[in-house]
Amino acid sequence: MSFSCLTEENFIMYAMKMYDNPQCKDMDEFYEDLDRIKYVKRLLHKYINRGVLRERLILNHIIVLTNLFTPLGTAKMLFFKLDEEMHPALKTFLVYLNSLPDEIEEVHISLVETDLYVTKKLREI
Repeated sequence: MSFSCLTEENFIMYAMKMYDNPQCKDMDEFYEDLDRIKYVKRLLHKYINRGVLRERLILNHIIVLTNLFTPLGTAKMLFFKLDEEMHPALKTFLVYLNSLPDEIEEVHISLVETDLYVTKKLREI
Protein backbone atom coordinates (compact mmCIF):
# COMPACT_ATOMS: atom_id res chain seq x y z
CA MET A 1 0.00 0.00 0.00
CA SER A 2 1.36 3.39 -0.99
CA PHE A 3 1.10 6.25 1.47
CA SER A 4 2.06 9.18 -0.72
CA CYS A 5 -1.02 11.02 0.51
CA LEU A 6 -2.48 10.50 3.98
CA THR A 7 -6.24 10.23 4.31
CA GLU A 8 -8.51 9.38 7.23
CA GLU A 9 -8.98 5.95 5.63
CA ASN A 10 -5.27 5.05 5.48
CA PHE A 11 -4.03 6.96 8.55
CA ILE A 12 -4.03 3.99 10.97
CA MET A 13 -2.32 1.73 8.41
CA TYR A 14 0.36 4.38 7.88
CA ALA A 15 0.84 4.74 11.64
CA MET A 16 1.20 0.96 11.98
CA LYS A 17 3.76 0.89 9.20
CA MET A 18 5.82 3.66 10.85
CA TYR A 19 5.47 2.23 14.38
CA ASP A 20 8.65 0.79 15.88
CA ASN A 21 8.17 -0.29 19.47
CA PRO A 22 9.52 -3.80 20.11
CA GLN A 23 8.15 -3.68 23.65
CA CYS A 24 4.56 -3.05 22.52
CA LYS A 25 2.34 -5.77 23.96
CA ASP A 26 -1.01 -5.15 22.27
CA MET A 27 -3.13 -2.82 20.15
CA ASP A 28 -4.19 -0.85 23.22
CA GLU A 29 -0.58 0.21 23.77
CA PHE A 30 -0.26 1.19 20.09
CA TYR A 31 -3.36 3.39 20.37
CA GLU A 32 -2.10 4.91 23.63
CA ASP A 33 1.11 5.87 21.85
CA LEU A 34 -0.88 7.25 18.91
CA ASP A 35 -2.98 9.33 21.34
CA ARG A 36 0.05 11.55 21.90
CA ILE A 37 -0.92 13.26 18.65
CA LYS A 38 -4.20 14.29 20.30
CA TYR A 39 -2.27 15.59 23.31
CA VAL A 40 -0.03 17.73 21.10
CA LYS A 41 -3.12 19.03 19.31
CA ARG A 42 -4.80 19.96 22.62
CA LEU A 43 -1.68 21.69 23.89
CA LEU A 44 -1.25 23.70 20.69
CA HIS A 45 -4.96 24.54 20.75
CA LYS A 46 -4.51 26.00 24.25
CA TYR A 47 -1.53 27.98 23.02
CA ILE A 48 -3.32 29.42 20.00
CA ASN A 49 -6.63 30.15 21.73
CA ARG A 50 -5.52 31.10 25.25
CA GLY A 51 -1.85 31.97 24.90
CA VAL A 52 -0.81 29.16 27.27
CA LEU A 53 2.33 27.47 25.93
CA ARG A 54 3.54 24.32 27.68
CA GLU A 55 6.64 23.99 25.54
CA ARG A 56 8.39 21.30 27.60
CA LEU A 57 5.34 19.04 27.58
CA ILE A 58 4.88 19.51 23.83
CA LEU A 59 8.56 18.73 23.29
CA ASN A 60 8.24 15.59 25.40
CA HIS A 61 5.28 14.30 23.40
CA ILE A 62 6.95 15.03 20.07
CA ILE A 63 10.19 13.34 21.17
CA VAL A 64 8.31 10.21 22.24
CA LEU A 65 6.34 10.20 18.97
CA THR A 66 9.54 10.60 16.99
CA ASN A 67 11.14 7.69 18.83
CA LEU A 68 8.11 5.47 18.20
CA PHE A 69 7.04 6.47 14.69
CA THR A 70 10.28 7.82 13.08
CA PRO A 71 10.85 11.54 12.45
CA LEU A 72 9.25 11.45 8.99
CA GLY A 73 6.24 9.46 10.17
CA THR A 74 5.72 11.72 13.17
CA ALA A 75 5.96 14.94 11.15
CA LYS A 76 3.66 13.63 8.44
CA MET A 77 1.03 12.45 10.95
CA LEU A 78 1.19 15.63 13.02
CA PHE A 79 0.85 17.94 10.03
CA PHE A 80 -2.06 15.81 8.82
CA LYS A 81 -3.93 15.73 12.14
CA LEU A 82 -3.26 19.28 13.36
CA ASP A 83 -5.23 22.28 12.15
CA GLU A 84 -3.44 24.52 9.67
CA GLU A 85 -3.31 27.36 12.22
CA MET A 86 -1.12 25.10 14.39
CA HIS A 87 1.42 24.40 11.64
CA PRO A 88 3.74 27.36 12.40
CA ALA A 89 4.13 26.31 16.04
CA LEU A 90 4.53 22.65 15.05
CA LYS A 91 7.16 23.54 12.47
CA THR A 92 9.05 25.53 15.09
CA PHE A 93 9.10 22.57 17.51
CA LEU A 94 10.21 20.17 14.77
CA VAL A 95 12.99 22.52 13.64
CA TYR A 96 14.14 22.87 17.26
CA LEU A 97 14.33 19.08 17.57
CA ASN A 98 16.00 18.78 14.15
CA SER A 99 13.12 16.47 13.16
CA LEU A 100 11.58 18.42 10.30
CA PRO A 101 11.84 16.47 7.04
CA ASP A 102 12.80 18.32 3.90
CA GLU A 103 9.52 17.42 2.26
CA ILE A 104 6.05 16.19 3.18
CA GLU A 105 3.70 15.61 0.27
CA GLU A 106 0.64 17.12 1.95
CA VAL A 107 2.33 20.28 3.25
CA HIS A 108 4.47 22.93 1.57
CA ILE A 109 6.84 23.21 4.52
CA SER A 110 8.77 26.10 3.02
CA LEU A 111 5.56 28.18 2.97
CA VAL A 112 4.83 27.57 6.66
CA GLU A 113 6.33 30.34 8.79
CA THR A 114 7.90 29.58 12.14
CA ASP A 115 6.24 30.92 15.28
CA LEU A 116 8.38 33.67 16.81
CA TYR A 117 6.98 33.32 20.33
CA VAL A 118 7.60 29.57 20.34
CA THR A 119 11.10 30.21 19.02
CA LYS A 120 11.74 32.66 21.87
CA LYS A 121 10.48 30.20 24.50
CA LEU A 122 12.54 27.32 23.08
CA ARG A 123 15.68 29.43 23.14
CA GLU A 124 15.14 29.98 26.87
CA ILE A 125 15.32 26.24 27.57
